[in-house]
Amino acid sequence: MAPRTTGEAHNAMAGPDYKFAFIMDPLESVLVDKDTTFVMMLEAQARGHQIFFVGLKDMYCVGSMPLCRATRCEVRRASDHYRLLDGGVEMPLDAFDAIFMRKDPPADANYLYATMLLSLTDSRRTFVMNSPKGLREANEKLYQLNFPSVIPPTLVTYEIDRLKRFMDEQGGEMVIKPLDGHGGEGVFVLVRGDRNLNAILETATQFEKRPIMAQRYIPEVRKGDKRLIVLDGEPLGCTLRVPMAAEHRGNIHVGGTCVKAEVTARDREICRVLRPRLQHDGLYFVGLDIIGDFLTEVNVTSPTGVQEINRLDGVKLEEQVIDFVESRVAALPLHHNN
Repeated sequence: MAPRTTGEAHNAMAGPDYKFAFIMDPLESVLVDKDTTFVMMLEAQARGHQIFFVGLKDMYCVGSMPLCRATRCEVRRASDHYRLLDGGVEMPLDAFDAIFMRKDPPADANYLYATMLLSLTDSRRTFVMNSPKGLREANEKLYQLNFPSVIPPTLVTYEIDRLKRFMDEQGGEMVIKPLDGHGGEGVFVLVRGDRNLNAILETATQFEKRPIMAQRYIPEVRKGDKRLIVLDGEPLGCTLRVPMAAEHRGNIHVGGTCVKAEVTARDREICRVLRPRLQHDGLYFVGLDIIGDFLTEVNVTSPTGVQEINRLDGVKLEEQVIDFVESRVAALPLHHNN
Protein backbone atom coordinates (compact mmCIF):
# COMPACT_ATOMS: atom_id res chain seq x y z
CA MET A 1 0.00 0.00 0.00
CA ALA A 2 1.99 3.00 -1.23
CA PRO A 3 1.58 6.18 0.82
CA ARG A 4 0.26 9.32 -0.84
CA THR A 5 0.63 12.89 0.21
CA THR A 6 -2.26 14.38 2.11
CA GLY A 7 -3.17 16.58 -0.83
CA GLU A 8 -3.10 13.68 -3.29
CA ALA A 9 -5.19 11.50 -1.00
CA HIS A 10 -7.82 14.16 -0.40
CA ASN A 11 -8.00 15.28 -4.01
CA ALA A 12 -8.52 11.65 -5.04
CA MET A 13 -11.68 11.54 -2.91
CA ALA A 14 -14.96 11.95 -4.70
CA GLY A 15 -17.86 13.50 -2.87
CA PRO A 16 -18.18 15.70 0.21
CA ASP A 17 -16.08 15.86 3.31
CA TYR A 18 -16.90 13.48 6.14
CA LYS A 19 -17.81 13.61 9.83
CA PHE A 20 -15.39 11.53 11.92
CA ALA A 21 -16.05 10.83 15.61
CA PHE A 22 -13.18 9.80 17.88
CA ILE A 23 -14.21 7.94 21.03
CA MET A 24 -11.18 8.46 23.22
CA ASP A 25 -9.76 9.68 26.51
CA PRO A 26 -10.03 13.42 27.29
CA LEU A 27 -8.31 15.65 24.75
CA GLU A 28 -6.27 17.35 27.47
CA SER A 29 -4.55 14.03 28.22
CA VAL A 30 -3.27 13.59 24.64
CA LEU A 31 0.54 13.39 24.27
CA VAL A 32 1.12 15.40 21.11
CA ASP A 33 4.40 13.70 20.13
CA LYS A 34 3.35 10.13 20.96
CA ASP A 35 -0.39 9.66 20.55
CA THR A 36 -1.50 7.70 17.46
CA THR A 37 -5.10 8.93 17.71
CA PHE A 38 -3.81 12.51 17.57
CA VAL A 39 -2.10 12.05 14.19
CA MET A 40 -5.20 10.33 12.80
CA MET A 41 -7.18 13.40 13.84
CA LEU A 42 -4.58 15.73 12.33
CA GLU A 43 -4.65 13.87 9.01
CA ALA A 44 -8.44 13.74 8.84
CA GLN A 45 -8.64 17.45 9.65
CA ALA A 46 -6.01 18.29 7.01
CA ARG A 47 -8.23 16.62 4.39
CA GLY A 48 -11.17 18.83 5.31
CA HIS A 49 -13.11 16.32 7.36
CA GLN A 50 -14.95 17.45 10.49
CA ILE A 51 -13.61 15.81 13.64
CA PHE A 52 -15.56 15.30 16.86
CA PHE A 53 -14.54 14.27 20.37
CA VAL A 54 -16.72 11.72 22.19
CA GLY A 55 -16.01 10.29 25.65
CA LEU A 56 -17.47 7.06 26.99
CA LYS A 57 -19.79 9.04 29.26
CA ASP A 58 -21.04 11.00 26.26
CA MET A 59 -22.67 7.88 24.80
CA TYR A 60 -26.25 6.94 25.61
CA CYS A 61 -29.26 5.18 24.13
CA VAL A 62 -32.94 6.11 23.77
CA GLY A 63 -34.95 3.01 23.02
CA SER A 64 -32.84 1.22 20.44
CA MET A 65 -31.23 4.39 19.06
CA PRO A 66 -27.59 4.95 20.10
CA LEU A 67 -26.70 8.61 20.51
CA CYS A 68 -23.91 10.74 21.90
CA ARG A 69 -22.93 14.23 22.87
CA ALA A 70 -20.25 15.03 20.27
CA THR A 71 -18.00 18.07 20.52
CA ARG A 72 -16.54 19.36 17.29
CA CYS A 73 -12.87 20.22 17.69
CA GLU A 74 -9.63 21.19 16.00
CA VAL A 75 -6.18 19.84 16.81
CA ARG A 76 -2.66 21.08 16.13
CA ARG A 77 0.94 20.45 17.16
CA ALA A 78 1.31 23.07 19.88
CA SER A 79 1.19 23.38 23.65
CA ASP A 80 -2.51 24.26 23.33
CA HIS A 81 -3.02 21.25 21.08
CA TYR A 82 -6.81 21.32 20.75
CA ARG A 83 -9.70 23.77 20.50
CA LEU A 84 -13.36 22.98 21.07
CA LEU A 85 -15.62 24.54 18.45
CA ASP A 86 -18.91 24.07 20.32
CA GLY A 87 -20.26 22.95 23.66
CA GLY A 88 -21.31 19.54 22.42
CA VAL A 89 -24.24 18.56 20.21
CA GLU A 90 -26.59 15.59 20.68
CA MET A 91 -26.26 13.33 17.63
CA PRO A 92 -27.19 9.77 16.60
CA LEU A 93 -24.06 7.66 16.28
CA ASP A 94 -24.97 6.74 12.71
CA ALA A 95 -24.97 10.44 11.77
CA PHE A 96 -21.18 10.06 11.54
CA ASP A 97 -19.50 8.72 8.44
CA ALA A 98 -16.89 6.92 10.53
CA ILE A 99 -16.30 6.30 14.22
CA PHE A 100 -12.82 5.59 15.55
CA MET A 101 -13.05 3.57 18.79
CA ARG A 102 -9.77 4.67 20.39
CA LYS A 103 -10.42 4.58 24.15
CA ASP A 104 -7.25 3.49 25.94
CA PRO A 105 -7.24 0.37 28.14
CA PRO A 106 -8.33 -0.97 30.51
CA ALA A 107 -11.14 -2.71 28.64
CA ASP A 108 -13.32 -2.69 31.74
CA ALA A 109 -17.09 -3.00 32.18
CA ASN A 110 -17.73 0.57 31.00
CA TYR A 111 -15.65 -0.10 27.89
CA LEU A 112 -17.67 -3.26 27.27
CA TYR A 113 -20.94 -1.34 27.58
CA ALA A 114 -19.65 1.26 25.11
CA THR A 115 -18.97 -1.44 22.52
CA MET A 116 -22.52 -2.72 23.01
CA LEU A 117 -23.93 0.73 22.28
CA LEU A 118 -21.66 0.99 19.25
CA SER A 119 -23.03 -2.31 17.98
CA LEU A 120 -26.42 -0.64 17.63
CA THR A 121 -25.00 1.75 15.04
CA ASP A 122 -26.23 1.03 11.52
CA SER A 123 -23.19 -0.53 9.84
CA ARG A 124 -24.72 0.22 6.44
CA ARG A 125 -24.41 3.94 7.14
CA THR A 126 -21.40 4.29 9.45
CA PHE A 127 -18.01 2.59 9.44
CA VAL A 128 -16.63 1.77 12.91
CA MET A 129 -12.94 1.02 13.47
CA ASN A 130 -12.37 -1.32 15.16
CA SER A 131 -15.57 -3.37 15.03
CA PRO A 132 -17.27 -3.28 18.45
CA LYS A 133 -18.04 -7.00 18.22
CA GLY A 134 -14.40 -7.72 17.41
CA LEU A 135 -13.27 -5.58 20.34
CA ARG A 136 -15.49 -7.54 22.72
CA GLU A 137 -14.15 -10.88 21.53
CA ALA A 138 -10.48 -9.96 21.32
CA ASN A 139 -8.90 -9.82 24.74
CA GLU A 140 -5.44 -8.48 23.95
CA LYS A 141 -3.72 -11.37 25.73
CA LEU A 142 -6.05 -14.26 24.87
CA TYR A 143 -6.69 -13.44 21.20
CA GLN A 144 -3.26 -14.78 20.25
CA LEU A 145 -4.41 -18.27 21.27
CA ASN A 146 -6.29 -18.41 17.96
CA PHE A 147 -2.92 -18.63 16.18
CA PRO A 148 -0.96 -21.49 17.82
CA SER A 149 1.55 -21.79 14.97
CA VAL A 150 3.07 -18.35 15.66
CA ILE A 151 3.01 -18.01 19.46
CA PRO A 152 5.46 -19.35 22.07
CA PRO A 153 4.47 -22.18 24.44
CA THR A 154 1.63 -20.68 26.48
CA LEU A 155 -0.47 -21.58 29.50
CA VAL A 156 -3.58 -19.89 30.91
CA THR A 157 -4.59 -21.09 34.36
CA TYR A 158 -5.64 -20.19 37.90
CA GLU A 159 -3.46 -22.89 39.45
CA ILE A 160 -0.06 -22.23 40.98
CA ASP A 161 1.16 -25.84 40.82
CA ARG A 162 0.28 -25.97 37.12
CA LEU A 163 2.26 -22.75 36.56
CA LYS A 164 5.28 -24.25 38.33
CA ARG A 165 5.13 -27.41 36.21
CA PHE A 166 4.92 -25.27 33.08
CA MET A 167 7.99 -23.31 34.18
CA ASP A 168 9.92 -26.55 34.66
CA GLU A 169 8.87 -27.68 31.17
CA GLN A 170 10.26 -24.41 29.76
CA GLY A 171 13.68 -24.94 31.35
CA GLY A 172 13.05 -23.16 34.64
CA GLU A 173 12.12 -19.72 33.32
CA MET A 174 8.86 -18.10 32.19
CA VAL A 175 7.00 -14.82 31.80
CA ILE A 176 3.65 -14.25 33.50
CA LYS A 177 1.14 -11.52 32.75
CA PRO A 178 -2.42 -10.59 33.83
CA LEU A 179 -5.13 -11.05 31.22
CA ASP A 180 -6.44 -7.51 31.76
CA GLY A 181 -3.09 -5.72 31.95
CA HIS A 182 -1.68 -3.14 29.56
CA GLY A 183 1.52 -1.20 29.06
CA GLY A 184 3.64 -3.92 30.68
CA GLU A 185 1.61 -3.77 33.88
CA GLY A 186 1.98 -6.87 36.05
CA VAL A 187 4.47 -8.63 33.75
CA PHE A 188 7.12 -10.68 35.58
CA VAL A 189 10.02 -12.86 34.50
CA LEU A 190 10.19 -15.81 36.91
CA VAL A 191 13.01 -18.30 37.39
CA ARG A 192 13.25 -21.56 39.30
CA GLY A 193 14.77 -21.09 42.74
CA ASP A 194 13.62 -17.49 43.25
CA ARG A 195 12.55 -17.25 46.89
CA ASN A 196 9.84 -14.79 45.82
CA LEU A 197 8.30 -17.28 43.37
CA ASN A 198 5.40 -18.44 45.54
CA ALA A 199 4.59 -14.91 46.70
CA ILE A 200 4.57 -13.57 43.14
CA LEU A 201 2.33 -16.37 41.88
CA GLU A 202 -0.03 -15.97 44.85
CA THR A 203 -0.26 -12.23 44.17
CA ALA A 204 -0.61 -12.61 40.40
CA THR A 205 -3.41 -15.19 40.68
CA GLN A 206 -4.93 -13.55 43.78
CA PHE A 207 -4.50 -16.89 45.52
CA GLU A 208 -5.90 -18.81 42.54
CA LYS A 209 -8.97 -16.60 42.19
CA ARG A 210 -8.07 -15.18 38.76
CA PRO A 211 -6.40 -16.73 35.72
CA ILE A 212 -3.11 -15.45 34.35
CA MET A 213 -1.04 -16.19 31.25
CA ALA A 214 2.40 -17.79 31.33
CA GLN A 215 4.70 -18.04 28.32
CA ARG A 216 8.18 -19.31 27.57
CA TYR A 217 10.79 -16.61 28.18
CA ILE A 218 12.17 -15.49 24.82
CA PRO A 219 15.81 -14.28 25.21
CA GLU A 220 15.56 -12.10 22.08
CA VAL A 221 13.53 -9.65 24.17
CA ARG A 222 16.86 -8.13 25.24
CA LYS A 223 17.25 -6.96 21.61
CA GLY A 224 13.76 -5.47 21.65
CA ASP A 225 10.03 -6.10 21.65
CA LYS A 226 8.75 -5.30 18.14
CA ARG A 227 5.58 -3.28 17.67
CA LEU A 228 4.21 -4.01 14.20
CA ILE A 229 1.36 -1.79 12.98
CA VAL A 230 -1.12 -3.71 10.84
CA LEU A 231 -3.91 -2.25 8.67
CA ASP A 232 -6.55 -4.58 7.22
CA GLY A 233 -4.21 -7.52 7.75
CA GLU A 234 -1.20 -5.90 6.03
CA PRO A 235 1.94 -4.69 7.85
CA LEU A 236 2.51 -0.93 7.61
CA GLY A 237 5.69 -0.48 9.65
CA CYS A 238 7.38 -1.36 12.91
CA THR A 239 9.75 -0.31 15.65
CA LEU A 240 11.77 -2.22 18.23
CA ARG A 241 11.19 -1.16 21.83
CA VAL A 242 14.44 -1.95 23.60
CA PRO A 243 14.28 -2.34 27.40
CA MET A 244 16.65 -0.61 29.79
CA ALA A 245 19.46 -2.74 31.16
CA ALA A 246 17.69 -3.15 34.51
CA GLU A 247 14.27 -3.90 32.93
CA HIS A 248 12.70 -6.84 31.10
CA ARG A 249 9.86 -4.71 29.64
CA GLY A 250 10.36 -2.66 26.50
CA ASN A 251 7.23 -0.53 26.96
CA ILE A 252 8.00 3.13 26.33
CA HIS A 253 6.41 4.47 29.50
CA VAL A 254 8.70 2.27 31.63
CA GLY A 255 11.84 3.51 29.91
CA GLY A 256 12.04 1.46 26.71
CA THR A 257 13.71 3.08 23.71
CA CYS A 258 12.30 2.93 20.18
CA VAL A 259 14.81 2.02 17.47
CA LYS A 260 14.42 1.56 13.73
CA ALA A 261 13.38 -1.89 12.58
CA GLU A 262 12.46 -3.63 9.35
CA VAL A 263 9.36 -5.65 8.54
CA THR A 264 10.82 -9.14 8.14
CA ALA A 265 9.70 -12.19 6.23
CA ARG A 266 8.63 -13.72 9.57
CA ASP A 267 6.56 -10.62 10.37
CA ARG A 268 4.80 -10.99 7.02
CA GLU A 269 4.19 -14.67 7.68
CA ILE A 270 2.61 -13.83 11.06
CA CYS A 271 0.36 -11.28 9.33
CA ARG A 272 -0.58 -13.87 6.70
CA VAL A 273 -1.66 -16.26 9.47
CA LEU A 274 -3.67 -13.59 11.29
CA ARG A 275 -5.17 -11.77 8.29
CA PRO A 276 -8.32 -13.91 7.67
CA ARG A 277 -9.35 -13.84 11.33
CA LEU A 278 -8.58 -10.12 11.76
CA GLN A 279 -10.65 -9.26 8.71
CA HIS A 280 -13.49 -11.55 9.78
CA ASP A 281 -13.58 -9.93 13.23
CA GLY A 282 -13.39 -6.36 11.89
CA LEU A 283 -10.08 -5.70 13.62
CA TYR A 284 -8.80 -3.37 10.94
CA PHE A 285 -6.13 -1.47 12.86
CA VAL A 286 -4.03 -3.49 15.30
CA GLY A 287 -0.61 -3.50 16.87
CA LEU A 288 1.20 -6.83 17.06
CA ASP A 289 3.85 -7.41 19.70
CA ILE A 290 6.52 -9.76 18.34
CA ILE A 291 9.58 -11.04 20.21
CA GLY A 292 12.06 -12.98 18.13
CA ASP A 293 9.94 -15.19 15.88
CA PHE A 294 6.88 -15.23 18.14
CA LEU A 295 3.67 -13.26 18.40
CA THR A 296 3.11 -12.36 22.07
CA GLU A 297 0.16 -9.95 22.01
CA VAL A 298 -2.49 -8.50 19.68
CA ASN A 299 -3.34 -4.90 20.65
CA VAL A 300 -6.80 -3.91 19.40
CA THR A 301 -8.22 -1.19 21.67
CA SER A 302 -6.00 1.80 20.87
CA PRO A 303 -2.75 0.49 19.36
CA THR A 304 0.01 3.05 19.33
CA GLY A 305 3.49 3.39 17.84
CA VAL A 306 2.67 5.28 14.64
CA GLN A 307 4.47 8.49 15.60
CA GLU A 308 7.60 6.63 16.65
CA ILE A 309 7.66 4.71 13.35
CA ASN A 310 7.01 7.91 11.41
CA ARG A 311 10.04 9.61 12.94
CA LEU A 312 12.35 6.64 12.49
CA ASP A 313 11.31 5.82 8.92
CA GLY A 314 10.41 9.27 7.58
CA VAL A 315 6.83 8.23 6.76
CA LYS A 316 3.26 9.21 7.68
CA LEU A 317 1.41 5.98 8.35
CA GLU A 318 -1.73 7.88 9.30
CA GLU A 319 -2.19 8.80 5.63
CA GLN A 320 -2.71 5.14 4.79
CA VAL A 321 -5.09 4.73 7.74
CA ILE A 322 -7.30 7.63 6.64
CA ASP A 323 -7.12 6.44 3.01
CA PHE A 324 -8.51 3.10 4.22
CA VAL A 325 -11.28 4.66 6.31
CA GLU A 326 -12.32 6.95 3.45
CA SER A 327 -12.54 3.96 1.11
CA ARG A 328 -14.69 2.02 3.57
CA VAL A 329 -17.01 5.00 4.07
CA ALA A 330 -17.40 5.51 0.32
CA ALA A 331 -18.41 1.84 -0.05
CA LEU A 332 -21.18 1.88 2.59
CA PRO A 333 -24.46 0.76 0.96
CA LEU A 334 -26.63 3.34 2.76
CA HIS A 335 -24.00 6.04 3.18
CA HIS A 336 -25.52 9.50 3.59
CA ASN A 337 -24.10 10.72 0.27
CA ASN A 338 -24.81 7.67 -1.89
